[in-house]
Amino acid sequence: MEPFDYDVLPGRVIFGVGRRSEVGDEVERLTATRVVLIADAHDQETIAYIEGVLGERLVATFTEVAQHVPVALAEKLRALVASTGANATVSLGGGSATGFGKAVSLTHGLPQICIPTTYAGSELTPIWGTSSGEVKETGRDLRVLPRTVIYDPELTLGLPISIAGPSAMNALAHAVEGLYGPGANPVMSAIALESVRVLSTHLPIMKAAPASIEERSKVLYGAYLAGVVLAVVGTALHHKTCHILGGLYGLDHAKMNAVVLPHALAFNAPAIPEAYERLNTVLGGDAAGQLYDLARALDTPSSLLEIGMPADGVERAAPLVVRAAADNVRSIDLDQAVAFLTNCANGQRPS
Repeated sequence: MEPFDYDVLPGRVIFGVGRRSEVGDEVERLTATRVVLIADAHDQETIAYIEGVLGERLVATFTEVAQHVPVALAEKLRALVASTGANATVSLGGGSATGFGKAVSLTHGLPQICIPTTYAGSELTPIWGTSSGEVKETGRDLRVLPRTVIYDPELTLGLPISIAGPSAMNALAHAVEGLYGPGANPVMSAIALESVRVLSTHLPIMKAAPASIEERSKVLYGAYLAGVVLAVVGTALHHKTCHILGGLYGLDHAKMNAVVLPHALAFNAPAIPEAYERLNTVLGGDAAGQLYDLARALDTPSSLLEIGMPADGVERAAPLVVRAAADNVRSIDLDQAVAFLTNCANGQRPS
């Protein structure tokens, strides 16, 4: 057995139906008295509920949440935090809401409590990211690791499959890359394979029965496992490509994941024969093709062109992918990057 390193990350997870009601208790655990709520603006009912639970401890609510955490908006939130004297944040929503909370933790050192409503996984990681113009900057810093994550499956009931599908493919990508990313180890590989099994099994069932709280719970659990893996192992070709394309073209992050994942795995397959065979066993066939078929079964977009990448976008992105993926498990040169991105752009089924 190969030797490995594994840093266990601190954090607290609360999982269960209705447990969003415990956010006030978690604020008390942090001894926080002045809280800024960061929330996706679309769910006013849940925002009002969390505001009510926080009560007098709430000093402001920030709803100008946008994908990729634009620096200008992050600075606006940081100014709000400073002006209110806040000593903690609560984020409610998807990965973008969590990302804004991390932007505050990075500069102000405030603890964050996360209440995810999608399958983003970033709530479990010390990875932060902001964007400015066409550049998305990411980093790793333990200061941004949320202190508590409250998973309440009821909050995902309102996610239509058009959002839930791509978001869950993002979680699957975390698990798949966890088998061969820079921090891969046997402990994380076991968790990653269980995440792949749970998600691939229950996503089609959830699509057929979207009101089933049991299926929503299973998918959220699978996404939680994927987030655990992402936090320790880090990212490889797949997610580095998505960050580049998100910065260049403002593409939807979850939909990008659904498109890129099968192609990134197919590219890396020759370098990871053992991991690929384990995925084949869990997925019931050629893993890259099976992931492509699962994404199609969830009605996710099949190509980058379909979600807004310009027709000439490959040539511009390819050298950036080569640079960003220098530590990928399989090296990639410019010609290979062009071919890989072309496959993603056109959306044919990989083999």
